[in-house]
Amino acid sequence: MKLAVVTSEVSGQVNAVLADVAERLEKRGWRLAGLVQSDVDRPDRRHADMHVRVLPNGETFRISQDLGSQSRGCRLDTASLESAVGIVTETMSGDSGIDLLIVNKFGKREAQGGGFHALIAEAVSRDIPVLTAVNGLNRAAFEAFAGGLADELPAQKDAIIAWLGGSETNRAA
Repeated sequence: MKLAVVTSEVSGQVNAVLADVAERLEKRGWRLAGLVQSDVDRPDRRHADMHVRVLPNGETFRISQDLGSQSRGCRLDTASLESAVGIVTETMSGDSGIDLLIVNKFGKREAQGGGFHALIAEAVSRDIPVLTAVNGLNRAAFEAFAGGLADELPAQKDAIIAWLGGSETNRAA
């Protein structure tokens, strides 16, 4: 099984590293599927807006709801997330030749069995490597899902490239 969770204590670092790795691999001909996340700060809000870019087509979804400047609850817009999941599912369907699935985060939806949960399992069963991240709140659910078989990687491009086999060249080439 080729499943890795990328970790960092620095806010936003995993998102930036996953997006950079995706861009580098796409430029080198890798066939990617999944999502990378970017956060857009809003000076009048406690939290940034969360946006995801669908790989490989680039469609962008805002997956956070604006619940007001003082909100503290879950801001995930599950409908937007599930729309993005649907597009990635279509990309992965059949014999798509995908080299890597990147899931911006194994989050609350995945911990509950939704979101990318089934697609991650499918990718692993098809021997497609999967990169994801997880926060402390969902770590136990991720560990239960992965059964202790996931590799833990630091949020460093070189560590991720090494995990992928040490080369950024297309693995199908």
